[in-house]
Formats: sequence, C-alpha cells, structure tokens
Amino acid sequence: MGNEMTHRERLIAVLNYEKYDRLPILHFGYWKELLQKWAAEGHISQAMADGWGDCNEIDFEINEMLGWDYDYGGNCVGVYNYLDPEFETEVIKELPDGSRHVRDAMGVTLLDTADNISIPAEIEHLLTDRASWDEHYKWRYQWNENRILNRSVRITPSEFIKYNEGGKEYLAANERDLPYGAWCGSTIGYLRNVVGVIGLSYMQVDDPVLLKEMIQTINEIAYRNTKYLLENGFRPDMAHFWEDICFRSGPLVSPDFFAEHCVPAYKRMTSLLNEYGCNIISVDCDGLIDELVPLWLEGGVNTMFPIEVGVWNASIKPWREKYGKELRGVGGVNKHVMCKDRAAVDQEIAKMKEMVALGGYIPCPDHRLPPETDWNLVRYYTDKMRDSFS
Repeated sequence: MGNEMTHRERLIAVLNYEKYDRLPILHFGYWKELLQKWAAEGHISQAMADGWGDCNEIDFEINEMLGWDYDYGGNCVGVYNYLDPEFETEVIKELPDGSRHVRDAMGVTLLDTADNISIPAEIEHLLTDRASWDEHYKWRYQWNENRILNRSVRITPSEFIKYNEGGKEYLAANERDLPYGAWCGSTIGYLRNVVGVIGLSYMQVDDPVLLKEMIQTINEIAYRNTKYLLENGFRPDMAHFWEDICFRSGPLVSPDFFAEHCVPAYKRMTSLLNEYGCNIISVDCDGLIDELVPLWLEGGVNTMFPIEVGVWNASIKPWREKYGKELRGVGGVNKHVMCKDRAAVDQEIAKMKEMVALGGYIPCPDHRLPPETDWNLVRYYTDKMRDSFS
C-alpha cells in the first residue's frame, strides 16, 4: 500500500472494509497469575508483573517484547459511570478457616479466601428491592459535574487524552497513533454485578418496573458523560460497551426484556456517537451471545468482542452469513492454543484465514491469557500472525 499505516488507520480500515497494509496484532490482556509466572521464569521483571495494567507503560513494554501492537479492550477513554460515592469496604465476618465475608464497593458481600484467583463467591446483595434501591443506590447513581471534575477520568495510556484542570477540554496527545476509543459503560451488565445473577433473574419477572428504572438511571450517567466528552472536542474513532450477561448456554437476561429495555438505551447512545462521526461501536460480552447479536445490531452496536470460542465454538462466520457486512468482529482466537504447542497455534491461525477473508474482522485472543500460557508460544503466535496477514 506504500507507506506503513498507523495503528489507528489500520483498525478503521479493516472494520470499514477498506484497504489496509496488514492486520493489527491485538491482545486482550493477561491474568495476573500469568504475569507472576512469566516473572518467575525470567521473561519479565517482578516489577513489571506487579505493575502491569491495561495500556499502561508496562503493557506497552511487554507488547514490544512479545510482538503485540496493542490491547484492544483497554484502549478507551471515559468518565466515571459507577456508584458515587462507592460503599466503604467492610469486613462483615471472620471465619475459622481464615476466610472472610467482605462487603465491597458495590455493596456486595463476597467470600474472600487466600487461595482464590478467579471471581469470588457472592454471599449477599444489598440491592434486592425498591426500598434498598431508594435508600442505598438511586442517589449514588445520579449524574453531576463532580463525576467529571472531581473523579479520575479513565485514561489509558496516560498521554492518550490529557484532561486540563479547568475540566472543559480534552486535548489529543496520541503519541503512539492508537485508535481513539470512547468508553460508554453498560446498559445492564453493571446492574448484574450489583444484584447478582439470581437477583437479576427474579427481578426481570417480579419487578420489571424497578429494573427498568435502574437501567434508565445508570444509562443516563453514561449518556451525559459521553455527551460531555463529545461536546468538548473528543472525537473517538470507535466506542465500546461492556455487558458480560451471557454464559455457556446463552443469555443471563431474557432477550425479550433486553429488546424492550436495553436496546432503546443503546439506540440513544449510538445515535449520539453517530452524530459525532463515530461508526465503529463494539460490545464486550463473554459466553454464547447469539440470541443478543441481532438486538445489539438493532441498537446500533456493530462489532462483537471478544467472540469467546468456548465449548460452543463461537465464530463470526455464521453471524456474517445471517446478518451481513453490518456485523463486524474483534476476537475469536482460542486463547488456550497458546498453552499447548506450535501445531495448535498453526491450526488456529489457519482457521482465521477464512474469517479474515470475510472482511471487517480482526483476530484476537478471546479473553485475557490464562496462567498456563507459554511465553514462547505467544511470541510464535504474533510472528505467525504477521507472516500470515501482511
């Protein structure tokens, strides 16, 4: 194509079915236990393992060492969309085996154990009904300028967008030529975290009026935060939502409920983004998402991420056949092949060739790399991807 494209130009070109020089080589971060293993093996320093974060300076250093371009899931900018103020973290109970019941910043009581490396078990949820919503949560989920002026803006990496002291302007300072991403929050995934899977399941049936109010309340925050950024000069190349409301057998939310109450929230936000020229809009949702894909498309979300392969063998191919080129994708590479051998990596990359040929698709590991991942296989994967798709 002549001159080499920037990372930003490359991502926009691929997802808009335009010509590009090569595919971006993307990742989605690491389990912390993996970084500790790599430090013990001598691949990175202990300080790097302890200090890594999505799109921070250490992340970029590891990118150079492993051959990644950047972390797709972490490269976004957004204002504080959560509880304000958060709950004080509190130990509710000390147990004889040394574990504890701890109420976290969302008001959820968790089982804290020394050996847990995954999502902790949930013991109790403070938010269960109208009374607890009104007393503890509704007032914490209101928009005010303090969210912009007095709370830290989610900026990754630090020089990507600089926020001035007056709180009125966002200045582009994208030294690495990365794509500009707008972090747009969640329609119902955040609430799933607060009320729990069981609570959310019952609430859809027992009190849909309350759940609808909760959805509208938290989405008003995300909308006004995003509108503020756009009105003050931020021009994102892409926008990104988070949900995580599916598991291995399908959605944790009724598709009918999602269509009635979540799709309008998406339409409102995506219309705003489109008005300011942003047409690449993605959502991060793990699990078997097939029943929600057409609803996201209806809501203006056109890029699925991370297309978790799982035991259900997710792939962009059947979605593209069903919904056409409006649907794009980032992800779909089974992360576990980098825990096996070169033959497994070769086989996975060979499968990607058919998907890439469809256009509007960028392969990426389908979640954070797990603790068993082999450093040299990651290095082999990135080299092989460059050779295969340049």
